[in-house]
Amino acid sequence: MRPRPVTLPDDMHPHNTIIEWWYFNGHVSDEAGNRYAFMDCLFRADANKVKIPYLKNIFGRSTAGKYILFAHSTLVDLAHKKAYKNVQNISLASRDSFKRPLFYANYIDPVAATGGFVVHEMAETAPGTFHIKTDTFDLVMTSVKKPMFEGGEGFITVRGRDSFYYSLTDLETTGSVLVDGKWIAVKGRSWMDHQWADVAYAKDQWTWFSIQLDDGTDIMCVEYSDGKGKDQLVDILDAHGHGTHFSNATFSHGAEKWKSRTTHAEYPLEWNITIPGKNIVLRTSALLEDGEMIFGAINYWEGPVSVTAIVGDKKIKGVGFMELAGYPSDYNYLLLTGKKVNASVQREIARRVKGLLR
Repeated sequence: MRPRPVTLPDDMHPHNTIIEWWYFNGHVSDEAGNRYAFMDCLFRADANKVKIPYLKNIFGRSTAGKYILFAHSTLVDLAHKKAYKNVQNISLASRDSFKRPLFYANYIDPVAATGGFVVHEMAETAPGTFHIKTDTFDLVMTSVKKPMFEGGEGFITVRGRDSFYYSLTDLETTGSVLVDGKWIAVKGRSWMDHQWADVAYAKDQWTWFSIQLDDGTDIMCVEYSDGKGKDQLVDILDAHGHGTHFSNATFSHGAEKWKSRTTHAEYPLEWNITIPGKNIVLRTSALLEDGEMIFGAINYWEGPVSVTAIVGDKKIKGVGFMELAGYPSDYNYLLLTGKKVNASVQREIARRVKGLLR
């Protein structure tokens, strides 16, 4: 891939790369002060090149040059430490998805579609304003700060992997969440990431954070490993929209960990991140234990964190989201909506998807 400046809103649309995702997270609260956190991510992938095993089991090599979609979301009720997770192993998009002047995707889970189902939506309704809808939340978000272009212009390289990457780090958010069968009005702040690359990422590991500090500073930081070495990347956008970029940071985890009963993967829940270029030390702590998402034979941890930043001699509170991917597990089953994928399910999904791939 050749570096070039990211152009918005045009680059919000899909690109012909191996993998691409549109990702939102946020922290919101209701009128009573109850707090919630959410994540919503839509993926678009070249089924032949992305190296996700079950895709070839379902589609074989008939998808050459075609793209498939899948989507993951979660809503966390922070008061009760409960996560409502949704993993669409395959998503079917409407015919008008990705065809409007601004980004628009309307999609369903074909397995759930045999019974009652919710149509999911992820759309840019005006430049910098977004609507996302899943089974458990319906939210409108408006960006109030200029974009963060990771690496300076929105192009990064970690362990030899190139990707385009930009974020909208401060989105004013309103809408509602579904908890215990009741829709609850909420408001708060959100974050959006959009990344695309000609990379499979199949066996790599990363520890990633999006962080929103109370003084208006927003930070993306990641440690990326390919098994042979590690790279770090930090991007900071201050309250006035001024960006700085660093490739030097130290990540170390604390004693608190959570071990999954399903995959036996162990995820560190506390982290210390030192950014010497800005004299910043970040201390993060997960706001729930079981943030594990299971996608086919892949498992990762995704969820909200509390943050304390030490900037020089000043202490600043904040919130964020953490993603831990590629952490060792002994999980090697092929799952689809909690059940082993068998030949009949594979044939049924392939039948529904054929001719509808984007």
